[in-house]
Order: sequence, then structure tokens, then C-alpha cells
Amino acid sequence: MKLKTPCEVSHKTLTFDVEEIEPILQGYPMDMKPWPGAMVTLKDGREMYIREAKLEEAPLMLTYLEKVMKVEHDFYDIVGARVYSEVLGWYRKRLKDPYTLVGMIDGEWVGFANGRLMNKDINISLHTMALARGGRIGAVMYYAKAYYGFEILGNKEWWATYESYNGWMRWGVGMAQPSYPWPDVQHELGGARVYYVTKEYWDQAVKTYVQQMIGADLVFDVPDKLIKANEIMRLPEEVVV
Repeated sequence: MKLKTPCEVSHKTLTFDVEEIEPILQGYPMDMKPWPGAMVTLKDGREMYIREAKLEEAPLMLTYLEKVMKVEHDFYDIVGARVYSEVLGWYRKRLKDPYTLVGMIDGEWVGFANGRLMNKDINISLHTMALARGGRIGAVMYYAKAYYGFEILGNKEWWATYESYNGWMRWGVGMAQPSYPWPDVQHELGGARVYYVTKEYWDQAVKTYVQQMIGADLVFDVPDKLIKANEIMRLPEEVVV
């Protein structure tokens, strides 16, 4: 769009260095405490290590998510597409204040949980996935990121929504999550209804509910041997969602 200048100007053309534009497009990140890394013993006895994903692992993760996008049951196609865009947004620095947690067993990527901070008070839950069957990996990953939000980041509210019936039943109904009036308040995932948990509700009921599903607590004193065994990510051989 062009408009006639209201006065004479010395330079008709202005040139920008893209590094001057990037701070405007990327924005300024909040000071987020890192996820410290934790281990948990799954229902089937395996030990899973939950750590932050490394930015350099994003391209590898994207190759797996391309396959998930082709799964046409239980909404995995749209979940795969949205998680792909979220991982890419994190990788290209086009997602505000994201966090990406991965569950690892003997170097294999078996669990995923991500979200972002709207502000210091509100944590936007994005997606949780189990990449391997058994052990209630999905429940563990969901608990880990909720724990991260409430217990480490000090968030006051947790906003979620659900694309699948299973997710809605397990977390929305299972946690008896209330929802904000719709369409007045909308989740960024397609403008869907916002289900929320407050810090008070987390302390009173939700934290116990998820611990009951897991059957074990997160352990933050992780042996060096387990950390080293899961430093390098290996993709699952097949998609089993």
C-alpha cells in the first residue's frame, strides 16, 4: 500500500537489515525456568527419562510427525499437522515462549508434550502424545508438563482443549475441568472451547488424579547413566498411535 507523503523527505527509499526486522517478528522471550529433567517408572516397569527437547532435534522430530499426519483415525492427522507446525514454529522461532518435553527410553523417543506461555499467569497446553504403547506414557507426559507449569513456572491457570474423544474423556471429564464461556473465550487450537485448571484446583484434586493414573511420582534426582543413555534421540521404527 502506498500513500503520498505529507511533506518532502530526504530519502524516498529506506532499506532494512533483516536482523533489524527479526526482533519485531520474533518478539522478546519471557524468562522461563528450565525443565530440570525427571525420571519415572512406568506401569510396565520401564524407566522413562523426561527432558527438554533440543532445538537441533527438531528436524528429526518433524520427519516422524510427517508420518503421523497420514494416520486417519482418532484425529491423529490433524494432531500430527498441528504438532508439526508447533515444532516447526519452535524451531523457526515463530512460537511465543514455547516448551517442548520429550519422553525417552534407552534413547528412543516415546513421549511428547508441549505448550507455551501466554503470559506469566496462563499456560497454554498444546499437545501430548504417546509414541509407544503401554506404561501410560501419555498420562505421564501430561502430568509432567502440568507439573512444570504449576510447580516450576508458577503459573496460575492451565488452558487446554481437546481434538479427540479420548483426550476429552480422559482429561476434560476425568479431571472434571470447567470451561470458560464459548465463544467469548477461545483456545488457539481452532477456536475451540477452553477447559482450564487453576493452581488451587491443581493442588486440591488434579495433581492427585494424574498421580493415581501414573502410579508413581516424578523423580528429579536422575542418575547420570540414565541421562547419558538418552542424550541422543532415536526415532521409533514405526508409527503405532
